[in-house]
Amino acid sequence: MATAGTRLRRLAGIAAAAATASACTSLTPSIASSDRGGGPALDAVRRRIVDPNAAVPPRAVQESALIGASSANPLDILVIGGGATGCGVALDATTRGLRVGLVEREDFSSGTSSRSTKLIHGGVRYLEKAVFNLDYGQLKLVFHALEERKQVIENAPHLCHALPCMTPCFNWFEVVYFWMGLKLYDLVAGARLLHLSRYYSAQESVELFPTLARKGKDKVLKGTVVYYDGQMNDSRLNVGLACTAALAGAAVLNHAEVVSFLKDEVGDRIIGARIRDNLSGQEFDTYAKVVVNAAGPFCDAVRKMAKVDAQPMICPSSGVHIVLPDYYSPEGMGLIVPKTKDGRVIFMLPWLGRTVAGTTDSNTTITMLPEPHEDEIQFILDAICDYLNVKVRRTDVLSAWSGIRPLAMDPSAKNTESISRDHVVCEDHPGLVTITGGKWTTYRSMAEDAVNAAIQSGRLKPANECLTSYLRLVGGEGWDPASFTVLAQQYVRMKRTSVGKVVPGVMDTTAAKHLSRAYGTFAERVATIAQDEGLGKRLAHGYPFLEAEVAYCARYEYCESAVDFIARRSRLAFLDTDAAGRALPRVIEILATEHQWDRSRKKQELQKAKEFLETFKSSRNAQFHDGKHK
Repeated sequence: MATAGTRLRRLAGIAAAAATASACTSLTPSIASSDRGGGPALDAVRRRIVDPNAAVPPRAVQESALIGASSANPLDILVIGGGATGCGVALDATTRGLRVGLVEREDFSSGTSSRSTKLIHGGVRYLEKAVFNLDYGQLKLVFHALEERKQVIENAPHLCHALPCMTPCFNWFEVVYFWMGLKLYDLVAGARLLHLSRYYSAQESVELFPTLARKGKDKVLKGTVVYYDGQMNDSRLNVGLACTAALAGAAVLNHAEVVSFLKDEVGDRIIGARIRDNLSGQEFDTYAKVVVNAAGPFCDAVRKMAKVDAQPMICPSSGVHIVLPDYYSPEGMGLIVPKTKDGRVIFMLPWLGRTVAGTTDSNTTITMLPEPHEDEIQFILDAICDYLNVKVRRTDVLSAWSGIRPLAMDPSAKNTESISRDHVVCEDHPGLVTITGGKWTTYRSMAEDAVNAAIQSGRLKPANECLTSYLRLVGGEGWDPASFTVLAQQYVRMKRTSVGKVVPGVMDTTAAKHLSRAYGTFAERVATIAQDEGLGKRLAHGYPFLEAEVAYCARYEYCESAVDFIARRSRLAFLDTDAAGRALPRVIEILATEHQWDRSRKKQELQKAKEFLETFKSSRNAQFHDGKHK
């Protein structure tokens, strides 16, 4: 084990190397859009996306486009998987002028992409590994992630923002160590820096983070070092990718499952897929020159459809998170402990008016609806308890969920922390390109690599190079943080009472900010529905989500079920499981109007949504009588 002096010397040594590399990166002139195939092609895509009258094609039209992809007139690329990477592939490929389809058996972001830590991070832990293992590969990962972090925030400014994160120090060595390490993080970021890190004294720290304990078990707070990473609304960012791809020309279809592959009888090359619409039960064939497998944790299952004896590519890892009331952390400041007493990372972050805490990192089995175990929830509560001056109670857990990380498999790895978070692209069966591993922050470059591989595999002829570095997602172009004031000043919330009377209500600042942050420049469409159609009432007490959002998402965001709305279009299931349950009847009522559901379908939706919410272990739907935090 390295001594304290050795660790500091290594930090200093790698700082010099990082400074050189960062300087080289910063001095490299930025590539103009016209030099990468931008110019007219990029302008044409932007016009389609920012058109105030633009609307995604109806789901039936998208399905017809997939059915119309015949052997004589195939798609260029068919994407399997509607997570961040799959939707990123669809957007990248269609903006290169390729003919693209995408199918997702559940909903966009229904898997790992909606169950993330909500951070867009460059990888402080990877930087530490690069330093102490003298691993240049890990350092390259950090450089790359920092570049992509800046890009994600710029491309979806309404859904992403910089977040200061506080690291507590309980001895002077930690102060020096973390200060130097995070200054190195700043240095590596170079021109991609969000804000400079800095040291705060113990007194300043508790003023910024009032629930931070100054004294703990055999330790006294000496100060904190605050650095910046990005934060996002992950599933709304994912839905934004899907809708942007649809506006750009891709045929995207959620609740549609690949049941088998179509193969060339001569060379065994995959030339399409048999697809089942899980809403109607209809099956149809879609032909494509290349199929991209972006199914996340399920990518091996897709590969086995092509080749029964395909060797596993991923190592699934479980990450559990819990949501607590807002008083656990101040608005606009997170807390991250890089190494707890058992060596794990723990954090508490403000998110959408509540506090999200986590996480775990353990081997798991792959399942459609992973559930957190009570011991994992108790571990998180135990860990944060050591750093707070408030009583940490299990009864305060508003929601708890588990996500499966599809880590790239390294056969020699002994635990998930030593497995690289980098991504892998391969074609181990002709016509099927698989992309797996990676992380949310780098979804855009992962998609670019996958499309490049697909182009090579199918000998495709794109009209231009990748444009996604310069392309803002739907709702992002022209948005600024003050956009909510237009909603507050120009719209009212018309609310329908229990007796059917419609009465006006104020478009308060909280509701206006929420709509602006969730829908960007398209927030006025939601506000118009709230005003003109009497759907201005809140869906749940204490939360800003409006009835109008349900109608908007059904019309313009492919929201096809109650779970689609409470989990992915709004985040109510993740923020407060019980509040989501109370909102369900009204959500289903509005969706039934939009989609013409009968009584049987409404009953089915309620049952499915309740079953879904039971997998989120809030304090009310979990047994924890033996736990410490009561």
